Amino acid sequence: MANENHPIHATITGPIVMIGFGSIGRGTLPLIERHFQYDKNRFTVIDPKDHDRHLLDERGIRFRQEAVTRQNYRELLTPLLTEGEGQGFCVNLSVDTGSLDLMKLCRELGVLYIDTVVEPWLGFYFDEKLENADRTNYALRETVRKEKRKNPGGTTAVSTCGANPGMVSWFVKQALVNVARDTNLEFDEPAFDDREGWAKLMKKVGVKGIHIAERDTQVAASPKPRDVFWNTWSVEGFLSEGMQPAELGWGTHEKWMPKNARDHKKGCQAAIYLEQPGANTRVRSWCPTPGAQYGFLVTHNESISIADYFTHRNKEGEVTFRPTCHYAYHPCNDAVLSLHELFGAAGRIQPEHHVLDENELVEGIDELGVLLYGHDKNAYWYGSQLSLEETRRIAPYQNATGLQVTSAVLAGMVWALENPEAGIVEADEMDYRRCLEVQLPYLGPVKGYYTDWTPLTDRPGLFPEDLDEKDPWQFRNILVR
Repeated sequence: MANENHPIHATITGPIVMIGFGSIGRGTLPLIERHFQYDKNRFTVIDPKDHDRHLLDERGIRFRQEAVTRQNYRELLTPLLTEGEGQGFCVNLSVDTGSLDLMKLCRELGVLYIDTVVEPWLGFYFDEKLENADRTNYALRETVRKEKRKNPGGTTAVSTCGANPGMVSWFVKQALVNVARDTNLEFDEPAFDDREGWAKLMKKVGVKGIHIAERDTQVAASPKPRDVFWNTWSVEGFLSEGMQPAELGWGTHEKWMPKNARDHKKGCQAAIYLEQPGANTRVRSWCPTPGAQYGFLVTHNESISIADYFTHRNKEGEVTFRPTCHYAYHPCNDAVLSLHELFGAAGRIQPEHHVLDENELVEGIDELGVLLYGHDKNAYWYGSQLSLEETRRIAPYQNATGLQVTSAVLAGMVWALENPEAGIVEADEMDYRRCLEVQLPYLGPVKGYYTDWTPLTDRPGLFPEDLDEKDPWQFRNILVR
């Protein structure tokens, strides 16, 4: 896949270990081949399933058909990550692997690390013995932030760097700068690591909140069969996060809270959760192609990290500003139908799972961006409108949803190689301009759209509703009750 038309961004001097070779691992492989110099003889892929092993065999890349577990990860990974000279890179794209433990091991060994989610070990997501507060992404994220505080600096480990979480944090900064300019605000753009400066800018612009607003319109040639869960990316990953409590960063402008909402007593306290699954929680949102739409309030790390990053405090440490932030996800229609089937059966998960690949899908786009709302121009969506057709043209082994993730992994890897001693970082803490520079060739049209839509637009008025008509952007008006 190496090609002079694709720039070589960096050299990986040590071994590469990719954990997980599902839809995202398969799609990341050609991007690594295109954009890095590395020793193919020290490239190992580990996965408990061997569905796509032929892609590795034909390239001469080693494959270990094995699950990475709490019991074996040190013994399994250490010799692979330290083989030969140079600095190794661990690319964790798997499910049911303890991200924090893998991250700590890599940093002990001086090995670079990246993942797309703070993934727990097998059994966490559906552990009935845990309180719902302990099953949240807030709790998982706090374990990583605690480690960052305990052991600052050192070898770079990029936490939660896919499309979302990941790329959308870079979109937020670019969108914020765009709105500030378009409202003729006088400002100096903060340095990428000036957290306080970015929080002050968002407060000054008047942003009340952010939706990670996504619409996946990719469709398959055949109809979904009954009792099978179809999705355009990892079904296991979607089910895991979808059955966690709905979570959102909680803004300072909010006047109302749902009765089943709960806050956190420890940690950054930037978020709340609801005592209901995110994949069965609907919110009103907006994307350019469909306009107004329902989205699912599925928990994601960026809902918490963005709200936390843009929190402004006074000299006494009191919070003076924080945006509300949450995912508003309309997956492909087959995934929506799969969710209806699942929750219609009282939450019984289908026995068969299937990821629709680029050969089964016939058309559509994944429109993934950020909707910044509440400012003087009302609302602004900025993001990627990547089509299946363009994905097929520019990168193999993946659909549009996958390429938005894998290209963010690529950008995160480049940034880590260029900043090898940055310690543990989230996407919010990285140089958004550099990361988008690497990723943009794979995102299709990346555009911004202003809209006069609010959650109060086009309400039918036939039934009584408990609304806040003075402030359209209250969560009270966004949550479907």
